[in-house]
Amino acid sequence: MVSRRRYKLLADFEKVSQFLDDIYNLETLNGYLLRQFFEYAHTHPYFRYKYTHRFGLWEDGEELVALACYEMDLGECFLSVKDGYNYLLTEMLEYAEKELAAVSDDKRILGVWVTDKEEVKRELLQEKGYKKVHTEPVTIFSYDKDFIELDLSPDYSIITLEEENDIKKIHTCLWKGFNHGPDPDEDYGGTLLMQSGPNFRKDLTTIIKAPDGEYACYAGMWFDEQNKYAYLEPLATIPEHRRKGLATIALTEAMKKTKKLGAKYCFGGVVDFYKSIGFEAICLREKWEKIW
Repeated sequence: MVSRRRYKLLADFEKVSQFLDDIYNLETLNGYLLRQFFEYAHTHPYFRYKYTHRFGLWEDGEELVALACYEMDLGECFLSVKDGYNYLLTEMLEYAEKELAAVSDDKRILGVWVTDKEEVKRELLQEKGYKKVHTEPVTIFSYDKDFIELDLSPDYSIITLEEENDIKKIHTCLWKGFNHGPDPDEDYGGTLLMQSGPNFRKDLTTIIKAPDGEYACYAGMWFDEQNKYAYLEPLATIPEHRRKGLATIALTEAMKKTKKLGAKYCFGGVVDFYKSIGFEAICLREKWEKIW
């Protein structure tokens, strides 16, 4: 008999992570809620730990069979369910509307992420009054293809976090690389937090150092041992060092490492950069929204 309970952050993190690995399916991607996606969010300084008790877990005996959660904060959700338990989706959506919706101006809003291959979820959302408000590609680089080989200027050098792990330089690179402005704050604790996940790999994280010793480009890379794929998060290049091929070089170096570990492909991002270096869209990620 299936029962529902709330997520317990410290006690359930690994159980949920393993569940996401076990139900992984490249065909539908279960809303693109990957194990690495879930873990990265938990170690992000913007993650709202305060509301994680609102995540819903459905268990058949001791086995976790379904999950309703957000990525960073209330107002969005993922509905991940094991094959054979799709009948839970209506209950899961009702639960999400009660527990995971954001409230603003006396109205509730909830965005649900799915892929365009999840017809059961899409039909349910349409039936319940949701509208598709956003679409973006999910991209992968197949390791059956040749990697793009670019020459790195001799003034730059490639290192990993095992060789050097300067938190201040990482923070500056990510701050400027994600266009937050020229003057980084001093939230170095948040940057340290992002290295605290159980599957964070210093040896797979690739950095390109600029001639002045600062970090010009940062490529974080994750490897899924069970399902044999790589997952890129994050990738950032400081504005003054862009258009020199640094992101391509750093990403290629990181992908080569995961290929040696047994990965068959790597998940990338949505911007045109990924398409230009050989990433291909395998499906569309959609956000369906309802306001009531």
